[in-house]
Amino acid sequence: MKSSVLVVDDELLIRKSLAKVLRARGYAVEVASSGAEGLEKAGESRPQVMILDMRLPDTDGLSVLRRVRELDPLLQVIMITAFGDVQSAVDAMKLGACDFLRKPYEMEDIVLAVEAAARTFRQASELDLYRRQAWRQFSDEEIIGQSEPMNVVRDLIEKVVRSQATSVLITGESGTGKELVARAIHYRGDRAQAPLMEVNCSSFQETLLENELFGHERGAYTDASDLKKGLVELCDGGTLFLDEVGDMSLPTQAKLLRFIDHRNFKRVGGAQDITVDIRIVAATNKDLEGEVRAGRFRSDLYFRLKVVSIPLPPLRERGDDILLLARHFVGEFGRKFQKRFSDLSVEAAAVLRVYSWPGNVRELRNLIERVVLLEEGECVEPAHFPPEVLGRTNVATEGATPSEYPLPTLAEIEAGHIAEVLRLTAGNKSQAARILGISRQGLIEKLRRLRAESEVGRQVSRNNILDAPAKTR
Repeated sequence: MKSSVLVVDDELLIRKSLAKVLRARGYAVEVASSGAEGLEKAGESRPQVMILDMRLPDTDGLSVLRRVRELDPLLQVIMITAFGDVQSAVDAMKLGACDFLRKPYEMEDIVLAVEAAARTFRQASELDLYRRQAWRQFSDEEIIGQSEPMNVVRDLIEKVVRSQATSVLITGESGTGKELVARAIHYRGDRAQAPLMEVNCSSFQETLLENELFGHERGAYTDASDLKKGLVELCDGGTLFLDEVGDMSLPTQAKLLRFIDHRNFKRVGGAQDITVDIRIVAATNKDLEGEVRAGRFRSDLYFRLKVVSIPLPPLRERGDDILLLARHFVGEFGRKFQKRFSDLSVEAAAVLRVYSWPGNVRELRNLIERVVLLEEGECVEPAHFPPEVLGRTNVATEGATPSEYPLPTLAEIEAGHIAEVLRLTAGNKSQAARILGISRQGLIEKLRRLRAESEVGRQVSRNNILDAPAKTR
């Protein structure tokens, strides 16, 4: 069964003909002949799409539109009228109508409008569900740490939350928790009930990123068969998180700068300016000042983003936060994997405290996850750690240059972790992806990348994981 539609029109012939055509297309259709009846049925049956006449015997369509949008903000309303003019269309769109058609209309135009409205309703419903789930998940999420550098970070977050700052730049090495800070800014502020939309700028080619951010009009290019709203438009009232903003191409930087300056944009292929109210939180592990000097990042965009700057300290500079985080992860993964692990031994704590943590909090989290998943016991012991953690510490490397004592790259750490999980699951990618907390397709993409990177690929291939036949269940 397709979506549910409520037709509100005072003309009997129109109600019957629309109901007949839409039911033939699989829609569940109800009809109403007045504004009062339409409001009553909208409240009872909660349709997904409403076809609403502008002129009704007891009221006008704009009044009904205003009431039903208050009743259900997700409801998609298509306005129809024989008395249409530009101002009526503008007023309807301002009140939240998704389309506006004049009588006489082609029945196929109505069907196409209903199909588009139903798709928009499904997307809006999924977004609303995601937002409510994210609120429950992240509103009470704690930024763990009692060190002085993290107290400074907390103070900055609280100042941003209380302020009206519309641009925030989070800097720090990979794995320091930039995404967690972005979520804290959103879910602890007055924008928490609006969407938080996240995009990794390094994951998209130039034109695709622009399309992802600003959307496109129907017919903007060959494959653009439908209108698509971009993330900027979808998170109106909320927060847009631009991760790895330092990897954004110069042309897209120019479009983002224009949006920040004017707070409006055009969809790709569009002519109409769309105004939204959002907060932009950008994050990068790059030295943006160096990127500006090298001509790879616009200086004007850098200063627009850096209205408030939150630098995150590397884990090696956070002292006993290392142990607080490790114990938190032991408890988290102990519950997740139903293991008896509950603490660190004194010896394990000493090892973790002096290790240099090139991968920061992400590396620590992955290490504890691996230990709890693969080992048995009540306390994490040094024997559970891989050689690089036991051998490569701040103490051991003090005074040594990187060439004298090379540290593992993030790619090597990631490859080793993926290899262990795949070995444990006998190559079952679906099960491994669930354990890793990513999608199956995301795991496949990572494996393809690892194959292409020969040095890292050799590390994973030592377990014959990438080349072995994979179970697909």
